[in-house]
Amino acid sequence: MKKIVLIACASKKLDKKTKAKDLYISPLFKLGLRYAYSLNPGKIFIISAKHGLFRLDKEIGPYNLTLNNMKDSEIRIWASGVLKQLKKEANLDKDEIIFLAGKKYRKYLIPGIKNYKIPLQGLGIGKQLKFLKENVN
Repeated sequence: MKKIVLIACASKKLDKKTKAKDLYISPLFKLGLRYAYSLNPGKIFIISAKHGLFRLDKEIGPYNLTLNNMKDSEIRIWASGVLKQLKKEANLDKDEIIFLAGKKYRKYLIPGIKNYKIPLQGLGIGKQLKFLKENVN
């Protein structure tokens, strides 16, 4: 069984093309990534409305697309695509998937995953930041 972290993208970005792990500059993303590393997972992926599932070292440029502005039907289609991508990287019946992503980003992914955790579930942004600060190395 592998441990895999899925971290949601962020709206605050650099204004140039760079590695995905460096593109997102919000405090929540940066702390979330540090927390993800501290879990010693087998893999960490970013999930985004525009790019689906991708690796931290993927070169991408800034964009402005979020699930928050999408219809439920569009989010379902997006989630189906992300699950197809994730199946190539993980065993969705056995691997542990840890979500560092909001409800809209995980809502339609969770039904396709047997073993998952949501450490920030139910916490507002301030409490998420506090949790992450207290739990990073």
